Amino acid sequence: MEIKIRPLAFADASAVNVIRRMDGVKENTLAVASDTVERTEQFIKNLSRNDHAFVAEVDGNVVGIASLMHNARPRLSHSASIGISVHADYQGVGVGTKLMETLIDLADNWMLLTRIELGVLEGNDGAKRLYEKFGFVEEGVKKMAVVRDGRYVDEIMMGRIRIPDQFKGSK
Repeated sequence: MEIKIRPLAFADASAVNVIRRMDGVKENTLAVASDTVERTEQFIKNLSRNDHAFVAEVDGNVVGIASLMHNARPRLSHSASIGISVHADYQGVGVGTKLMETLIDLADNWMLLTRIELGVLEGNDGAKRLYEKFGFVEEGVKKMAVVRDGRYVDEIMMGRIRIPDQFKGSK
């Protein structure tokens, strides 16, 4: 299976909306079943020059989305937050890994970011393992952070710190 990663396009709104609302995905995101394509289009329109979004394609079909939101505030500009969603039928086959590789390459080699952070909902063990594979560690827990299936669940806050080699040892 060939997985192609490319920048998110406005024309992807409908496919991204389907992924975000599907069983097996929405439980681990902030999406709800009533999210509309128009809301997804608005998200795409509102991406700033500090936001970077990609989709994964298999056989011309969008099967995942990932974003890196670079913090524009001067004292936080060394950091970004990320998010990934993968179509339920394509989880566990490398789509998330390819999307993560793309985000990490952008952060490390093109933006020289020091910190990347994310939140993962309790019980989303596959995603947590993916993040750990890329050097993310648990930093804390937001108790009762999100409603999922009629109950509150915790959000595990994770971060990855990387000091570029050229800055190691300097003060």
